[in-house]
Amino acid sequence: MLKGVVLAGGLGSRLYPLTKVTNKHLLPVYDRPMVYYPIECLRLMGVEDVLLVTGGTSAGDFMRLLGDGRELGLRSVTYAYQEGEGGIADALRLAEPFAAGEPIAVVLGDNLYEGNLREIARAFLEQGGGARVVLKEVPDPERFGVPRFEGDRIVAIEEKPADPPSRYAITGVYFYDADVFEIIRGLTPSARGEYEITDVNNAYLARGALEWDVLSGWWTDAGTFDSLLRAQNLVARTGANREDLVEGGRR
Repeated sequence: MLKGVVLAGGLGSRLYPLTKVTNKHLLPVYDRPMVYYPIECLRLMGVEDVLLVTGGTSAGDFMRLLGDGRELGLRSVTYAYQEGEGGIADALRLAEPFAAGEPIAVVLGDNLYEGNLREIARAFLEQGGGARVVLKEVPDPERFGVPRFEGDRIVAIEEKPADPPSRYAITGVYFYDADVFEIIRGLTPSARGEYEITDVNNAYLARGALEWDVLSGWWTDAGTFDSLLRAQNLVARTGANREDLVEGGRR
Protein backbone atom coordinates (compact mmCIF):
# COMPACT_ATOMS: atom_id res chain seq x y z
CA MET A 1 0.00 0.00 0.00
CA LEU A 2 1.39 3.38 -1.03
CA LYS A 3 1.41 5.99 1.71
CA GLY A 4 1.51 9.74 1.08
CA VAL A 5 3.61 12.56 2.50
CA VAL A 6 2.96 16.27 1.97
CA LEU A 7 5.83 18.60 2.86
CA ALA A 8 4.38 21.95 3.91
CA GLY A 9 7.04 23.65 6.02
CA GLY A 10 9.35 26.53 5.16
CA LEU A 11 9.14 30.24 5.81
CA GLY A 12 7.61 31.22 2.46
CA SER A 13 9.92 34.24 2.40
CA ARG A 14 9.47 34.73 -1.35
CA LEU A 15 5.77 35.42 -0.73
CA TYR A 16 6.27 37.95 2.06
CA PRO A 17 4.19 39.83 3.32
CA LEU A 18 1.45 37.29 2.44
CA THR A 19 3.27 34.84 4.69
CA LYS A 20 3.88 37.23 7.57
CA VAL A 21 0.98 35.76 9.54
CA THR A 22 0.40 32.35 7.93
CA ASN A 23 2.12 29.41 6.26
CA LYS A 24 2.23 29.80 2.46
CA HIS A 25 0.53 26.41 1.98
CA LEU A 26 -2.60 27.85 3.61
CA LEU A 27 -2.87 30.65 1.06
CA PRO A 28 -5.73 30.35 -1.45
CA VAL A 29 -5.20 29.08 -4.98
CA TYR A 30 -8.43 29.99 -6.75
CA ASP A 31 -11.19 28.21 -4.78
CA ARG A 32 -9.19 26.08 -2.32
CA PRO A 33 -6.29 26.37 0.12
CA MET A 34 -2.99 25.55 -1.57
CA VAL A 35 -2.42 22.43 0.56
CA TYR A 36 -5.61 20.82 -0.77
CA TYR A 37 -3.99 20.31 -4.19
CA PRO A 38 -1.11 18.01 -3.18
CA ILE A 39 -3.47 16.09 -0.92
CA GLU A 40 -5.89 15.58 -3.80
CA CYS A 41 -2.98 14.58 -6.03
CA LEU A 42 -2.19 11.78 -3.56
CA ARG A 43 -5.80 10.75 -3.11
CA LEU A 44 -6.27 10.31 -6.84
CA MET A 45 -3.25 7.96 -6.85
CA GLY A 46 -5.18 5.75 -4.45
CA VAL A 47 -3.41 6.93 -1.30
CA GLU A 48 -5.61 6.70 1.79
CA ASP A 49 -3.20 7.71 4.58
CA VAL A 50 -1.28 10.99 4.47
CA LEU A 51 1.36 12.53 6.72
CA LEU A 52 1.64 16.31 6.61
CA VAL A 53 5.00 17.75 7.70
CA THR A 54 4.96 21.41 8.65
CA GLY A 55 6.69 23.86 10.99
CA GLY A 56 6.62 27.44 12.21
CA THR A 57 3.65 28.95 14.03
CA SER A 58 0.79 27.73 11.82
CA ALA A 59 0.83 24.00 12.58
CA GLY A 60 -2.43 24.24 14.49
CA ASP A 61 -4.08 25.92 11.52
CA PHE A 62 -3.40 22.85 9.38
CA MET A 63 -5.06 20.65 11.98
CA ARG A 64 -8.11 22.90 12.10
CA LEU A 65 -8.32 22.94 8.30
CA LEU A 66 -7.66 19.27 7.53
CA GLY A 67 -8.77 17.47 10.68
CA ASP A 68 -8.40 13.71 10.32
CA GLY A 69 -8.72 13.84 6.53
CA ARG A 70 -12.07 12.14 6.16
CA GLU A 71 -13.74 15.22 4.66
CA LEU A 72 -11.09 15.09 1.92
CA GLY A 73 -11.75 11.46 1.10
CA LEU A 74 -8.83 10.04 3.07
CA ARG A 75 -8.74 7.42 5.77
CA SER A 76 -6.38 9.49 7.91
CA VAL A 77 -4.17 12.56 8.06
CA THR A 78 -1.42 12.65 10.67
CA TYR A 79 1.06 15.40 11.41
CA ALA A 80 4.78 15.89 12.05
CA TYR A 81 6.58 19.06 13.07
CA GLN A 82 9.90 20.15 11.55
CA GLU A 83 12.13 22.22 13.80
CA GLY A 84 14.10 24.87 11.92
CA GLU A 85 14.77 25.09 8.19
CA GLY A 86 16.80 22.03 7.29
CA GLY A 87 15.53 21.50 3.75
CA ILE A 88 13.22 19.08 1.98
CA ALA A 89 15.16 15.92 2.80
CA ASP A 90 15.37 16.97 6.45
CA ALA A 91 11.57 17.31 6.51
CA LEU A 92 11.15 13.96 4.80
CA ARG A 93 13.23 12.15 7.44
CA LEU A 94 10.36 12.81 9.88
CA ALA A 95 8.17 10.45 7.83
CA GLU A 96 10.12 7.31 8.71
CA PRO A 97 7.84 6.15 11.57
CA PHE A 98 4.77 6.90 9.44
CA ALA A 99 6.11 4.99 6.43
CA ALA A 100 6.87 1.93 8.59
CA GLY A 101 8.81 0.24 5.78
CA GLU A 102 6.14 0.89 3.12
CA PRO A 103 6.74 2.78 -0.16
CA ILE A 104 5.80 6.45 -0.13
CA ALA A 105 4.71 9.15 -2.55
CA VAL A 106 5.97 12.59 -1.54
CA VAL A 107 4.45 15.82 -2.83
CA LEU A 108 5.73 19.31 -2.09
CA GLY A 109 2.95 21.35 -0.57
CA ASP A 110 3.18 24.19 -3.10
CA ASN A 111 3.00 21.99 -6.21
CA LEU A 112 -0.09 21.60 -8.40
CA TYR A 113 -0.66 19.03 -11.14
CA GLU A 114 -3.24 18.77 -13.87
CA GLY A 115 -4.90 15.42 -14.06
CA ASN A 116 -4.23 12.16 -12.30
CA LEU A 117 -0.84 10.59 -11.59
CA ARG A 118 -2.30 7.17 -10.79
CA GLU A 119 -0.53 5.44 -13.69
CA ILE A 120 2.82 6.88 -12.65
CA ALA A 121 2.24 5.67 -9.09
CA ARG A 122 1.35 2.23 -10.43
CA ALA A 123 4.53 2.15 -12.51
CA PHE A 124 6.55 2.92 -9.39
CA LEU A 125 4.95 0.08 -7.45
CA GLU A 126 5.54 -2.29 -10.36
CA GLN A 127 9.25 -1.43 -10.57
CA GLY A 128 9.72 -3.24 -7.25
CA GLY A 129 11.75 -0.69 -5.30
CA GLY A 130 14.04 2.25 -5.82
CA ALA A 131 12.74 5.72 -6.68
CA ARG A 132 10.80 7.45 -9.41
CA VAL A 133 10.67 11.13 -10.37
CA VAL A 134 8.42 13.09 -12.71
CA LEU A 135 9.82 15.56 -15.25
CA LYS A 136 8.31 18.50 -17.09
CA GLU A 137 9.83 20.72 -19.76
CA VAL A 138 9.82 24.30 -18.46
CA PRO A 139 11.03 27.74 -19.60
CA ASP A 140 12.99 28.36 -16.36
CA PRO A 141 14.72 25.11 -15.36
CA GLU A 142 17.36 27.02 -13.38
CA ARG A 143 14.79 27.34 -10.57
CA PHE A 144 14.64 23.58 -10.03
CA GLY A 145 16.55 20.32 -9.96
CA VAL A 146 17.50 19.62 -13.58
CA PRO A 147 18.39 16.23 -15.10
CA ARG A 148 21.42 15.78 -17.31
CA PHE A 149 20.88 13.18 -20.02
CA GLU A 150 23.12 10.90 -22.01
CA GLY A 151 20.80 9.58 -24.69
CA ASP A 152 17.61 8.64 -22.87
CA ARG A 153 19.39 8.02 -19.55
CA ILE A 154 19.55 10.48 -16.68
CA VAL A 155 23.18 10.51 -15.54
CA ALA A 156 22.99 13.30 -12.94
CA ILE A 157 20.60 15.82 -11.42
CA GLU A 158 21.85 19.35 -10.75
CA GLU A 159 20.18 21.60 -8.17
CA LYS A 160 19.28 25.08 -9.46
CA PRO A 161 22.08 25.17 -12.05
CA ALA A 162 23.13 28.51 -13.53
CA ASP A 163 23.61 26.75 -16.88
CA PRO A 164 20.90 24.04 -17.01
CA PRO A 165 21.96 20.83 -18.80
CA SER A 166 18.41 20.32 -20.13
CA ARG A 167 15.07 22.10 -20.30
CA TYR A 168 13.45 19.66 -17.90
CA ALA A 169 12.67 20.21 -14.24
CA ILE A 170 12.26 17.53 -11.60
CA THR A 171 8.76 18.32 -10.40
CA GLY A 172 7.76 18.17 -6.76
CA VAL A 173 6.39 14.64 -6.62
CA TYR A 174 8.74 11.79 -5.69
CA PHE A 175 8.28 8.07 -5.13
CA TYR A 176 10.61 6.20 -2.78
CA ASP A 177 11.07 2.81 -1.23
CA ALA A 178 12.04 2.39 2.43
CA ASP A 179 15.75 2.92 1.64
CA VAL A 180 15.13 6.66 1.38
CA PHE A 181 15.56 7.11 5.13
CA GLU A 182 18.91 5.32 5.16
CA ILE A 183 20.00 7.58 2.30
CA ILE A 184 18.89 10.71 4.16
CA ARG A 185 20.85 9.68 7.25
CA GLY A 186 23.98 9.59 5.07
CA LEU A 187 23.56 13.08 3.62
CA THR A 188 25.60 16.16 4.48
CA PRO A 189 24.20 19.70 4.23
CA SER A 190 24.66 21.57 0.97
CA ALA A 191 26.41 24.92 0.61
CA ARG A 192 23.17 26.63 1.62
CA GLY A 193 22.99 24.57 4.80
CA GLU A 194 20.11 22.31 3.76
CA TYR A 195 19.65 18.58 3.19
CA GLU A 196 18.75 18.50 -0.47
CA ILE A 197 16.21 16.21 -2.10
CA THR A 198 18.39 16.33 -5.22
CA ASP A 199 21.11 14.53 -3.24
CA VAL A 200 18.58 11.83 -2.36
CA ASN A 201 17.65 11.40 -6.01
CA ASN A 202 21.30 11.30 -7.08
CA ALA A 203 21.95 8.59 -4.48
CA TYR A 204 19.24 6.44 -6.07
CA LEU A 205 20.67 7.27 -9.48
CA ALA A 206 24.11 6.04 -8.35
CA ARG A 207 22.48 2.74 -7.33
CA GLY A 208 20.86 2.39 -10.75
CA ALA A 209 17.48 2.57 -8.99
CA LEU A 210 15.95 5.81 -10.31
CA GLU A 211 13.20 5.71 -12.94
CA TRP A 212 11.41 8.66 -14.48
CA ASP A 213 8.36 9.82 -16.39
CA VAL A 214 7.48 12.97 -18.31
CA LEU A 215 4.24 14.65 -17.32
CA SER A 216 1.78 15.30 -20.13
CA GLY A 217 -0.47 17.81 -18.33
CA TRP A 218 0.54 21.09 -16.78
CA TRP A 219 2.46 21.47 -13.54
CA THR A 220 3.44 24.50 -11.51
CA ASP A 221 4.76 25.40 -8.13
CA ALA A 222 3.19 28.32 -6.28
CA GLY A 223 6.11 29.54 -4.19
CA THR A 224 6.69 32.93 -5.83
CA PHE A 225 4.30 35.73 -6.73
CA ASP A 226 4.61 34.90 -10.43
CA SER A 227 4.09 31.15 -9.97
CA LEU A 228 1.23 31.73 -7.51
CA LEU A 229 -0.50 33.88 -10.11
CA ARG A 230 0.16 31.21 -12.76
CA ALA A 231 -1.32 28.56 -10.49
CA GLN A 232 -4.42 30.67 -9.89
CA ASN A 233 -4.95 31.18 -13.61
CA LEU A 234 -4.33 27.54 -14.53
CA VAL A 235 -6.77 26.24 -11.93
CA ALA A 236 -9.40 28.82 -12.88
CA ARG A 237 -9.09 27.91 -16.55
CA THR A 238 -8.60 24.15 -16.52
CA GLY A 239 -8.97 22.79 -13.00
CA ALA A 240 -6.43 20.62 -11.17
CA ASN A 241 -6.55 17.09 -9.80
CA ARG A 242 -10.14 16.58 -10.91
CA GLU A 243 -11.50 13.08 -11.46
CA ASP A 244 -12.55 13.86 -15.04
CA LEU A 245 -9.11 15.00 -16.21
CA VAL A 246 -6.78 12.78 -18.21
CA GLU A 247 -4.11 10.84 -16.38
CA GLY A 248 -0.52 12.05 -16.18
CA GLY A 249 1.61 10.96 -19.10
CA ARG A 250 4.16 8.18 -19.23
CA ARG A 251 7.35 8.65 -21.16
